[in-house]
Amino acid sequence: MSILALGLNHGSAPLDLRGRFAIPLEALGRSVQGLRNHLSRAQPEVAILSTCNRTELYVGLPSASACPRHAMELAEPAIEWLAAHGSTSAASLREHSYLLQGPEAARHAFRVASGLDSMVLGEPQILGQMKAAVREADSAGALGVTLHQLFQRSFAVAKEVRSNTEIGAHAVSMAAAAVRLALQLFEALHDTRVLFVGAGEMIELVATHVAAQKPRSITVANRSRERGQVLCERLGAESMPLADLGRRLHEFDVVISCTASSLPLIGLGAVERALKSRKRRPLLMLDLAVPRDIEPEVAALDDVYLYTVDDLAQLVQGNGQRRQAAVQQAEAIVDQGVSSFAQWLEQRASVPLIQALQRRTEDWRQTELAKARRALAKGQDVEAVMDALSGALTRKMLHGALSELHSSAGEAHRHWADSVQRLFLRDAG
Repeated sequence: MSILALGLNHGSAPLDLRGRFAIPLEALGRSVQGLRNHLSRAQPEVAILSTCNRTELYVGLPSASACPRHAMELAEPAIEWLAAHGSTSAASLREHSYLLQGPEAARHAFRVASGLDSMVLGEPQILGQMKAAVREADSAGALGVTLHQLFQRSFAVAKEVRSNTEIGAHAVSMAAAAVRLALQLFEALHDTRVLFVGAGEMIELVATHVAAQKPRSITVANRSRERGQVLCERLGAESMPLADLGRRLHEFDVVISCTASSLPLIGLGAVERALKSRKRRPLLMLDLAVPRDIEPEVAALDDVYLYTVDDLAQLVQGNGQRRQAAVQQAEAIVDQGVSSFAQWLEQRASVPLIQALQRRTEDWRQTELAKARRALAKGQDVEAVMDALSGALTRKMLHGALSELHSSAGEAHRHWADSVQRLFLRDAG
């Protein structure tokens, strides 16, 4: 049995390229089915993890076809599918992606779940995102024994890392980094008007941190009025139709956007018009979305301070470097998890052999039992029949090993002699 992990993340691909591969949660189930259909001949297990920092495909092979060669045969079709999804060439994807197999794929999954592979070291959101990806794969009927084990062990490793190391104790989230950035520009947020575009998990986290600074006003613009209203009620914020974004942009000092839109929601022209009305008052814009919500050309405008999710990550990188001791502890926990999972994979890989051996020995048993019953029906002596039955089974069991011993020579003979000793003569002195 084997697994593959194919993906690209903040370490392997630039922001704009990552954005082309992002898959919204509501489309994850369809994408899982599409990938599985593309790989249908192998009947693989499939799961897809897609966040603002990564898109990863996990593929598990059933035990009947799980050998390294068969697993790697799925790599090219998986690359083709992902490249087509991102509207790019397979060659370009290979340049910015990683392909891992077996225990190394497991190591990657364990590190992702534990926050060790995150843009912000130890950030907790990734574990919830991975659990959501697993639920979508399970609902799509694409999660089998192999990937179920992989992800359950990933969650267990992540729990141990967070419980027994300092990785998560002082993790600086994107939300806290966003607030610190705003405080660097405005010193205090009491006189600022803040606009949140979107109402997803990241916006909720950032909004909670911002609300604690007691800004003058908070406004939420979201495509879904219902979800936006829930966030507004919790924050005591104003709800604004997304359609009013361009008309009212000039009112806000801080704009924080994170939606699942495939195209930018805030263009260069809208920001230029807003700046004219603001009369050179600075505008802080935080684009936490992948793909981007704010056109990158906006960064060139005077009096606008535009930061992306990659920019925020660099602001907290130093904090991660100060926790290298905790990282070493966490990596040791991951190593133990990988070793255990690799052993499980090896045991699962032996299942077809064990089943074949059980079928063969059962055939021998049934054949000799039939002979014995016929002999007994003819009135033959019971002791003689039992002796013939046991002797025939013994000869069948030893036939293969004795044949190899008799026909082999040199190193092969020594190998077979050692195997026979361990299999049949364990108690011999």
